[in-house]
Amino acid sequence: MTTTERTAASCFLPSDEPLGLVTADGTPAPDPALAMPAGDVLLRLYRGMVSGRRFDTQATALTKQGRLAVYPSARGQEAAEIGSILALRPQDWLFPTYRDSMAVVARGVDPVEVLTLLRGDWHCGYDPYRANVAPQCTPLATNTLHAVGFAHAARVKGEDTVSLVLVGDGATSEGDTHEALNFAAVWKAPVVFLVQNNGYAISVPLEKQTAAPSLAYKGVGYGMPSVLVDGNDAAAVHAVVEQAVARAAAGEGPTLIEAVTYRMESHTNADDATRYREETEVEQWLTRDPISRLKQYLTDRGLLDDQTQQEIDARAEEEAAALRERMNVDTELDPADLFRHVYAEPTAALRQQAAELAHEYTEDQA
Repeated sequence: MTTTERTAASCFLPSDEPLGLVTADGTPAPDPALAMPAGDVLLRLYRGMVSGRRFDTQATALTKQGRLAVYPSARGQEAAEIGSILALRPQDWLFPTYRDSMAVVARGVDPVEVLTLLRGDWHCGYDPYRANVAPQCTPLATNTLHAVGFAHAARVKGEDTVSLVLVGDGATSEGDTHEALNFAAVWKAPVVFLVQNNGYAISVPLEKQTAAPSLAYKGVGYGMPSVLVDGNDAAAVHAVVEQAVARAAAGEGPTLIEAVTYRMESHTNADDATRYREETEVEQWLTRDPISRLKQYLTDRGLLDDQTQQEIDARAEEEAAALRERMNVDTELDPADLFRHVYAEPTAALRQQAAELAHEYTEDQA
């Protein structure tokens, strides 16, 4: 390898420590590699995280009340979710996972439609084209390939569109992620891969998934820049993703970002996290809360006062109350929908099955 090649390869390497702009106690920590977002952007990030957490806790409560079949909480990951979403442009697309409900809501999708999947009514309860949000992905890593294919197609058509794909640390162990990273780099597709490393793939800790110094190092082998960022620092996440989006839009190809964060709740309501992690570990991460650190930073700079805080809290409560009220209404389902949207023109076998179900359903209602 020549000196020039080694220099080029070193540009792909992430930093030794996660990039950050605000420390856990709210103190500024300037980084020459990142520009601190403007005050109004920071306030938007804070509003989004407060609303996102309130949505998350409300959805958890609805699950306990039997209104949702399952809910994967993202409490503790607000900075990674909201920070990345607010860095997108209107024409960009989001490719989320099942844990990214608050990100989908922050992108502008009706929260009731978001929870329709988790209630079991539909696979995707919203129109993906209305807010440029692909269906939430439940199988690990399949959304990575969707994002790359979509972004590549957009570029071929001459469209100015960037795909942001969200995955967890567990998804990086899947073959689909390898294929997506490889094709994205080869095609120089306008894609931003954001890995929310929350420490566990259900119950499997990160050290049992990879021997790499960090997940960000995986980008080096594919020939794309990799960034390691403090996933609980909303300002830093926003700055990093904004840079990556701009780079992708300029035709410079994909970026792999690892946001180091933590999942405060269990994997889902069906999981018991106490079986594989200690309470002391959770308590340690509570001191790195993404909302508290940005609140302190904003307060110290006079960007957040008591009245504004009350308005933000009140708005979040109003949104939660509206969600609760709408989710407490039983859904009227049409059994014919099982067949209605399978093919544009139903096959003979499908028509026969639909007729048989309709007959049985009519008899049951009699």
